[in-house]
Amino acid sequence: MTRIAIVNNDKCQPKKCRQECKKNCPVVKQGKLCIEVTSASQIAYISEELCTGCTMCIKKCPFGAIKIINLPENLLDKDTTHRYGPNTFKLHRLPVPRPGQVLGLVGTNGIGKSTALKILAGNVKPNLGRFKEPPDWQEILTHFRGSELQNYFTRMLENDSKAIIKPQYVDHLPKSVQGNVGQLLDQQNERDMKEQICADLELNQVLDRNVGDLSGGELQRFSIAYVAIRNSEIYMFDEPSSYLDVKQRLKAAQVVRSLLRPNSYVIVVEHDLSVLDYLSDFICCLYGQPGEYGVVTLPFSVREGINIFLSGFVPTENLRFRDVSLTFKVAETPEEIAEEVQTYNRFKYPTMTKTQGNFRLRAVEGEFTDSQIIVMLGENGTGKTTFIRMLAGLLKPDTIEGGSDVEMPEFNVSYKPQKISPKSQLSVRNLLHRRIPDAYTHPQFISDVMKPLLIEQLMDQEVQNLSGGELQRVALCMCLGKDANIYLIDEPSAYLDSEQRIVAAKVIKRFILHRKKTAFIVEHDFIMATYLADRVIVYEGQPSIDCTANSPQSLLTGMNLFLSHLDITFRRDPTNYRPRINKLGSTKDREQKNAGTYYYLDD
Repeated sequence: MTRIAIVNNDKCQPKKCRQECKKNCPVVKQGKLCIEVTSASQIAYISEELCTGCTMCIKKCPFGAIKIINLPENLLDKDTTHRYGPNTFKLHRLPVPRPGQVLGLVGTNGIGKSTALKILAGNVKPNLGRFKEPPDWQEILTHFRGSELQNYFTRMLENDSKAIIKPQYVDHLPKSVQGNVGQLLDQQNERDMKEQICADLELNQVLDRNVGDLSGGELQRFSIAYVAIRNSEIYMFDEPSSYLDVKQRLKAAQVVRSLLRPNSYVIVVEHDLSVLDYLSDFICCLYGQPGEYGVVTLPFSVREGINIFLSGFVPTENLRFRDVSLTFKVAETPEEIAEEVQTYNRFKYPTMTKTQGNFRLRAVEGEFTDSQIIVMLGENGTGKTTFIRMLAGLLKPDTIEGGSDVEMPEFNVSYKPQKISPKSQLSVRNLLHRRIPDAYTHPQFISDVMKPLLIEQLMDQEVQNLSGGELQRVALCMCLGKDANIYLIDEPSAYLDSEQRIVAAKVIKRFILHRKKTAFIVEHDFIMATYLADRVIVYEGQPSIDCTANSPQSLLTGMNLFLSHLDITFRRDPTNYRPRINKLGSTKDREQKNAGTYYYLDD
């Protein structure tokens, strides 16, 4: 097996330890320089050629800074595409774009998707693993000889073209792009498509605003438009669906597909698997160990590629990269649910209205039971967060229908907000100790919530230094750790990768069922929403003006109503039951619309 050694820059501190890794290494004791640490060293250096994989350095390192990884046998040195330096992340192979088609990339965070995009964009020159003596372009083209990548890089070099990239973190956009939205789009309008794209992405109402005044969803739509109106041979979109509701995600997907021309390349990284399915023509999966090494598979058809990612097994390489396969069970029938519900406690809330500025929300009375998850479905601006805040007691309703004897019931509530802004100076351990002192040390909570969400490896990090996905996992942990009757969770999938989303959904579902609690969840990732939902509340009306929240209804009825408003149909994949969006106007789409079954439970 090929072996790599990873030394974590942040954790390795040779001046604060006794260099236990070097002292205990059997190869060093034989007089060979397997591990080198000098007084001037910033971090330890491990020779991968001399390392025998005994792991003594890992066991003895006081800071846990070293990892020795045995790579799969099918990975050869000639497969190495890029490595940033000694004992750092290593990327094997590259995704293969095809002209006139959308290439989708799917994989966990930290697995090399951004590195692959930077190389394909021409921002990073691949060094084929030789970071000390990087090859020239002639050698790189010879390395990729015979593959479509040779044509891709040749065209990129001959035309001197660089890709236009929509960045992953659109909330950082106001720092680099400043000014009026309409004027900025006018300056970039190379394809003369501004009016059409602004109409498709619902940007006309924000054209007079400054970029710094836009919300997350508006920033996302602006950044997609900012890329789409420019003229290029290569377009790249890094997570174009975050902050967007289901309707906006589909519109954004259609705008991305409209960029296809016979000789243009479109590459998309996306964690919402139903959108990725709808958007892509073919898929490359990435697997490996986050922050250590990543491997890109050969291109697969869309269905096969996503199913390979979910199953954790690559048949073409006969390789399993995940211990468990991820499946989505078919929802129970209404009769089964009705039988079970009789044994649970029932709760009711009255019809309520709330007016905020020009916006009015009417929530129709409803009831729910414990051990139940209610998912709220609606466009952005329909009042989902307002309803959650009224249930939580953070907002008082203007009117309660039913007379003076009907009161808003008081619930003990735990609330995870949509936006998480880290203000705490504490470490994750100290924050959990302060907020949920009983839960975070309880063995059941550790095994059910903290271990699956990988909280233990974040314990000693400061909250301020956490990434978006890490913050989301800590916020979920704190929300579930608080003792409450109702858990109100606003967009739990934001910033999480595809795998983490499914794990988070399983954690929430198991926790609510075992503790006999109730959860109200706002979620735009359709796969996560359908996996979580026992019942759904559908929001209707004009966003930001006048909306109604319907009573909770069954998954099948609610999904049919919601999807009929969006004019899209879903089928289920027969292998793992994941929901798949039918292409608009396809035979399946027309059949389901004629039958009135927009959401299809069985295949």
